[in-house]
Amino acid sequence: DQWGLDHGTWSVLAHVFPEADIPVVQLSVDASKTIEQHMALGASLSPLLDEGVMVMASGNVVHNLGALNPALRDEASEWARAFDAATTHVMTTNPGDLGSVVTHPAFDLAVPTPDHFLPLAYIAGIADSVGETAQVLIEGGAMGSLTMTSYTVGTFN
Repeated sequence: DQWGLDHGTWSVLAHVFPEADIPVVQLSVDASKTIEQHMALGASLSPLLDEGVMVMASGNVVHNLGALNPALRDEASEWARAFDAATTHVMTTNPGDLGSVVTHPAFDLAVPTPDHFLPLAYIAGIADSVGETAQVLIEGGAMGSLTMTSYTVGTFN
């Protein structure tokens, strides 16, 4: 009640709903759980879509602050682009297979900690459970080791 919104939630909602006039329920990311377990949680949320609830997951597909390169201000490094492209391929063809990206050669560099990647598993789980694939909403990279690729599944009115 007094804690407020996590920065990952607030930083997106402040632009999408600047009046802050919507109810928000946040989920914590449990880094001890597997991608598949997070996908199962996402799948369990999919019935909420039929009730008009928007499920938003914020993070980055590639988020390695230790590898930031200010010379690459508005682009990602080759390894980051490759991992992001592999993730995009999975999300847009078979989101239920998101767990396969852990075998990508750049996974450990792209995802040194799971906190920014695991929210994508919720969206993959939702997409898989409703029989849809994700659509790319926004693409981009920054400082060599961040990607801003965003996905959408279904519609929100």
